[in-house]
Amino acid sequence: MIWFKPCNPASKKLLAHLPEVVNFFWKDMMKSSCDYKPTPSILRRKTISVSVGGVRIGSRHPIVVQSMTSTDTRNAHQTLKQIKELARAGCELIRVAIPDQTAITALKEIVQKSTLPVIADIHFDYRLALEGMKAGAAGIRINPGNIGGQEKIARIIEMANEKGVCIRIGVNSGSLEKGLQPRSQKEGQAEAMVASALRQIALFEKMKFKNLKISMKSSDVLQTVRAYQLLAKEVDYPFHLGITEAGTMLSGTVKSALGIGLLLYQGIGDTLRVSLTAHPREEIKVAYQILGALGLRKRGIEIISCPTCGRCQIELLPLVQKVEKSVQKYTRPLKVAIMGCVVNGPGEAREADIGIAGGKGLGLLFSKGKLIRKVPEKELVGCLLGEIEKMV
Repeated sequence: MIWFKPCNPASKKLLAHLPEVVNFFWKDMMKSSCDYKPTPSILRRKTISVSVGGVRIGSRHPIVVQSMTSTDTRNAHQTLKQIKELARAGCELIRVAIPDQTAITALKEIVQKSTLPVIADIHFDYRLALEGMKAGAAGIRINPGNIGGQEKIARIIEMANEKGVCIRIGVNSGSLEKGLQPRSQKEGQAEAMVASALRQIALFEKMKFKNLKISMKSSDVLQTVRAYQLLAKEVDYPFHLGITEAGTMLSGTVKSALGIGLLLYQGIGDTLRVSLTAHPREEIKVAYQILGALGLRKRGIEIISCPTCGRCQIELLPLVQKVEKSVQKYTRPLKVAIMGCVVNGPGEAREADIGIAGGKGLGLLFSKGKLIRKVPEKELVGCLLGEIEKMV
């Protein structure tokens, strides 16, 4: 109920139009998901564009998904095998650890045979960054907290300019430069990361180098979000997003979805890596799930399934798992619903391109909320997969 006392002519005029105003919003709220299509609400933060081996990064380009190999880089065969697998999963840039000179030797072969542009991840020894660029790396990641002083960084910049290599300044809360560490883990952590990034950016700009992207990672979600928000007000370089040391499949996915999702929703972020204590292909899956949920990029089959309740009369979990495994090979965006009961299935999942709703001995095949036909329970999965095959 809405109530106010019309105490002046303006209020009386507003009151006269109140029924039509309320009616307009009521109709809008009651629109079904089939015909209600909200306008995109995410406006990307404007950045310059940079290139990593031909992959363009910046606000004018799609958000780029990347990962890092979990193999020993010194084993070129195994590393290339994993790169190929990650490329099939949708990875667009790949980073490899370069711990020593032996890894540099393998990097030459990896760069030559890789299906993706390769980024060399460098810590502690600036000479490995120089050697990585000589080996053909399309990009390098350096940590200002452990790479050395300005003279060493200047050497890196000179070669990057010469080779056309993109550099990521990767600030990490756990390895900030001396004098920038906050007094406590919470107090000033975001500000300290921003100070580190700005210090390094000033040096790069002094040397006329702008083929840069920046990351500021912490295992603390809110500190990470705040750091990116603060730096976004200061510079126009593309940002690489991620929550470092996020954790295992469950905890890491939750923290990454929150941190990365919050930033993307604000238009902040141009490339990302979901860091998980899991096989890198899982990072790619989660990355696309985050982007898809925000409507920023769509790739592959999105499965909608109900959490089940007392009305469910089929074993839904194994059914969902079987379908999910079977459709991993597809890259075309498609929304598939697998619902546990015929009462609400088609209605609750009316936005699905194709779906099934199970029942006792019998199920429904539906599309966009409309019933196509009834299907025996034993044939539900095969029927759904056959329809998906036709659509993709």
